[in-house]
Amino acid sequence: MATIEGPLSKWTNVMKGWQYRWFVLDENTGLLSYYTSKEKMMRGSRRGCVRLKGAIIGIDDEDDSTFTITVDQKTFHFQARDAEERERWIGGLEEAILRHTQPLSKQRESKHIPSTAEFDSKVAETDAYLQLLIDQTKALDEKIEQCDDPAAREKYSVIKVAAETMIESIKQSIVLLQMSKQQIADQAMVENGPLTPPLQAAAGSIGRKTSTTELPPIGPMPNSMATSNGIDVPPHNTTTSHSLPASSGGLEENGISPAVDALLEEEGGDMEQDGSVGAQSHMMSAYSNSDMHVPPRVMPMTSYSSSEDEEFYDAEELERSATEDEPPKAEPVQVIASKDDYFDELYDEVDQEDLGSLEGQGSIVTHLLSQVRIGMDLTKIVLPTFILERRSLLEMFADFFAHPDLFVGIVDFKDPKERMIQVVRWYLSAFHAGRRSDIAKKPYNPIIGETFQCFWDIPNMEPSDEVSDSGPVPWVHKNNLAFIAEQVSHHPPISAFYAEHSGKRISLDGYIWTKSKFLGLSIGVYMIGQAVISVLDHDEEYVLTFPTGYGRSILTVPWIELGGKVGVQCAKTGYYANIEFKTKPFYGGKKHQVAAAIFAPNDKKPICTIDGEWNGVMWAQYNTGRSEKFVDTKSMPIIKKKVKPRTEQGEFESRRLWQDVTKHLKEKNVDKATEFKRKLEQRQREEAKERLEKGLKWETKHFHEQGEHWLHHRPLLKRLQETVTRKSRQNSPEGDSEYDSAS
Repeated sequence: MATIEGPLSKWTNVMKGWQYRWFVLDENTGLLSYYTSKEKMMRGSRRGCVRLKGAIIGIDDEDDSTFTITVDQKTFHFQARDAEERERWIGGLEEAILRHTQPLSKQRESKHIPSTAEFDSKVAETDAYLQLLIDQTKALDEKIEQCDDPAAREKYSVIKVAAETMIESIKQSIVLLQMSKQQIADQAMVENGPLTPPLQAAAGSIGRKTSTTELPPIGPMPNSMATSNGIDVPPHNTTTSHSLPASSGGLEENGISPAVDALLEEEGGDMEQDGSVGAQSHMMSAYSNSDMHVPPRVMPMTSYSSSEDEEFYDAEELERSATEDEPPKAEPVQVIASKDDYFDELYDEVDQEDLGSLEGQGSIVTHLLSQVRIGMDLTKIVLPTFILERRSLLEMFADFFAHPDLFVGIVDFKDPKERMIQVVRWYLSAFHAGRRSDIAKKPYNPIIGETFQCFWDIPNMEPSDEVSDSGPVPWVHKNNLAFIAEQVSHHPPISAFYAEHSGKRISLDGYIWTKSKFLGLSIGVYMIGQAVISVLDHDEEYVLTFPTGYGRSILTVPWIELGGKVGVQCAKTGYYANIEFKTKPFYGGKKHQVAAAIFAPNDKKPICTIDGEWNGVMWAQYNTGRSEKFVDTKSMPIIKKKVKPRTEQGEFESRRLWQDVTKHLKEKNVDKATEFKRKLEQRQREEAKERLEKGLKWETKHFHEQGEHWLHHRPLLKRLQETVTRKSRQNSPEGDSEYDSAS
């Protein structure tokens, strides 16, 4: 296996900062060692190391140069020069982790591991071909001596040089194979105790006729090594660590030819009879020009730093992070329900998840992590059922309107500046209600064609008897805020949603493509898409985007945070807002921080800045010097959405569609929940296969694609325009007859 080496910076708690170190990744031993300098590495003065067996790599999607390794209940932090350098290290680390973590049975399934007998047979076969090549080279040498043509002699000489170079390379390869065999036997003895008699006998048959005294490991072959005939071996592209063989049997007993035996005489000609001091000094001097490190023979039991005054790891040990990273128990938020509201015991009752029950699934999560790689798209990965939240993603999007009074209140402001401020106020209040538990869980992936419908009563607004039968939710009154969502695409997974208050003449048309990415100890969910708020009375549109969601600490108690820069813009008025959801830095800092700045047209300085916690309290500072509590999600009551009973819902409405899965999850019967979940997914696959065979395209119900965006078929503006056109035709004699005939 190749060894990677080079400079990285590591975080130390004593210095509270990054320190430059020289790192060496040895895939053969599964160690990431570090030294204070490259010179110290060449002298073998190791400062510390990280054992990679069972380790998990993590990256921060907000930073393209840092990464973490979590192992032995510690999290180590590293920083590369740039994104490309980080990718190089992560690739090598993942290979080493997979090699040393994957069970031997799995390795055997994926790749045949030759037995000792097969190994010896192949080496002997190679040696036989080597002897043939040597004989042919000698015959070529005789032919060169007998050749009188200078041009022909020169051509033969070129062939001879190439053949001799190949011979020396093969000799070296055979020797290195024997060394590797011995090293594997030695490593197995270190990790698993004394070798069994068959392995001991096999190990004893390798190498020189010496005692079993072990020699220290040596570095890789140098880039150019002089041989007995003065021909240099071409440089090696990869570097590995090897140890000298020590045995009681000779090479001839193992089927190795005198040619290779002679090479070993050259490498260790001054070896003493006990095979110790002479060979050691000769071999170490032979490789003194190598830039690679000298790894210690014994595998450390745990990752360590040899410096007593330096903390190598992050100090956020997993045992402690299970309590420190756990989100504090939130005070229950008041939920206001209407008197005529229907209570659904499967969906409206929010249970507090037992944290221990989730941690008990650690082996399943670890197995899942072993199947994925850093940066892998998780869209098609089947996640275990126990991590699911008991509702569909479509229903979670409805929680953007948990404070419907803030949304419809946008239209009440006469000044465009105040309307923009109110849009931002509603936007910053829209995310906290989507998290119903202290634990980050994943809502159901909606199946294509699935829909969710609901509505809200608006506080302090008189109810209306007029039903908006042409709206998105036909049974909703004019003074209700109506919401409908549909899964319009499965690959990629795109959800479209629409909300409107016809009495206030305001609507929102949006869509989100959820793209999941594995980040090691975290999962990133990118919400790609946008939403457009239409304020009809002012002919304004506000375009807004969405942050990325992160599931953190997935090995212990997972929690959610938001990250990324988003924006709100109004093209007509020129007002805009820049918003940044800040992820928690690994050292210091607070969770769930958000900062926003609202700008007037052509102004470089904001008219208002906001900061605080997106799931807590946010404060605003205006350019006039005034400050206020902008949003307080802790004290603001959530207005409960109203949903039809499942018995009155259509077959593809979310709550009815997933009711069997939800029921068994609520009863903690994961096996039954998984069974019903698979039935839904299998039905979706079969229907997709049938459409493909018949050449049919999926037809959406409520939304259509326009360019790169998804729009509702009949938004409020379109329906109002149709009404105006119809009335205009009715009031016109010509239009009347035309309209009647068209009808």
